[in-house]
Amino acid sequence: PVTIVSTGPQTNVAALLLAHPELKEKIARISLMGGGIATGNWTPAAEFNILVDPEAAQTVFQCGRPVIMAGLDVTLKALIFPEDFERIRSVGNQVAHVVAEWLEFFYIFHREIGYAGAPVHDPCAVASLLRPELFTRQAMHVAIETQGEYCRGCTVGDTSGKLGEDNAICCMNVDRQGFADLLAEAVKFYDGREVPV
Repeated sequence: PVTIVSTGPQTNVAALLLAHPELKEKIARISLMGGGIATGNWTPAAEFNILVDPEAAQTVFQCGRPVIMAGLDVTLKALIFPEDFERIRSVGNQVAHVVAEWLEFFYIFHREIGYAGAPVHDPCAVASLLRPELFTRQAMHVAIETQGEYCRGCTVGDTSGKLGEDNAICCMNVDRQGFADLLAEAVKFYDGREVPV
């Protein structure tokens, strides 16, 4: 069985599930960055990755395989600050330098639009697999709104059972310091390795 990590719209994952239903049982789980139970970012109700192809997201959440959702509820709390990207930079290898530059760019951008730090969205889908203890997670049924003038792309989280059985584990909070530590530790893997950039 394989784990799929999907950090964009769910179009390709849904296409796989629809074109090759015989492979579904070979998928252990799908960890995705997308959605938000409490909020959206491209509309008041919808996060970008789900908004651009809600039908695909609906296919993924209804596929019957375990889904781990790292949505805006957690990713907006996975903030990186200057002390974090400077610690990453101090690792000293090529990849650490590039990652620190990216994080510094994102930090400056997000500070200019009112964030306290730089939210690091996509790595949460990986970190929730590597270090699940860093995350507060909640099982619920997640339905995707595919219609509606105002709510298309909304990920509706239901813990009451009214919409059906739980089909996702949603990351709702993160140990921010532990998350930053994990990023700093990860770049050490590239000590002594050159990576074409």
